[in-house]
Amino acid sequence: MTTGSPRRTWFLPSWTPPKGTASRYGKHAAFYRFRTSTGRVLPLFYVYDSYLTPPEAWAELLTATGSQSVRGTPYDGVFVALIVEERHKHDILASGFDGMYTYFASNGFSFGSSHQNWKAIKAFCDANNLLFIPSVGPGYVDTAVRPWNNHNTRNRVNGRYYETSLQAALSVRPEIVTITSFNQWHEGTQIERAVPKKTVTHLYLDYQPNQPDHYLELTRQWAENFSKEKDKWLM
Repeated sequence: MTTGSPRRTWFLPSWTPPKGTASRYGKHAAFYRFRTSTGRVLPLFYVYDSYLTPPEAWAELLTATGSQSVRGTPYDGVFVALIVEERHKHDILASGFDGMYTYFASNGFSFGSSHQNWKAIKAFCDANNLLFIPSVGPGYVDTAVRPWNNHNTRNRVNGRYYETSLQAALSVRPEIVTITSFNQWHEGTQIERAVPKKTVTHLYLDYQPNQPDHYLELTRQWAENFSKEKDKWLM
């Protein structure tokens, strides 16, 4: 299970990696690498808003026959695209991506982030040798910065929303589950320790009546569950 906000990873077809980047950082312990079904261990990249670049442009970079292909080079990796609309799954396949993730923590916000669609997306990915990475979050509320967006608010319900999301993710037997959280208090996706705090202009959400580390503890428990379940799937 990986954590953090994947939207801070950008990789564009027009980008040329600086010489030495892979050799300098590629083997660092903090540089996440994923073992593929073929046994290769490669860096894992999440590409946010990947659908803004047309599939034919991505294919030049991500398919073996592309004019700027990174496949089989020191810059090869596992590249995961964002699925927002249903049609994006076909674009992702044509682009040469290795999988897709859903990112948004608000169930129902998009086709990809709707739990009810995860089974169908997983089936598509399985049929096309793609990774499906469902993304979960503890809740969502961004009205402090987007006052018009209250219809996408998802109440935490003392952790039940988080656990429901995690259960929905595990039910499709994914290789990876991502947690969309990057200490983003303005979007209400944080899982860090929290105590009551109020300023002149803002009231921060806390986890009472639960302990300050409530969501870290839930994350630990579900990470253990995920590990155990994966062991059963492989039996």
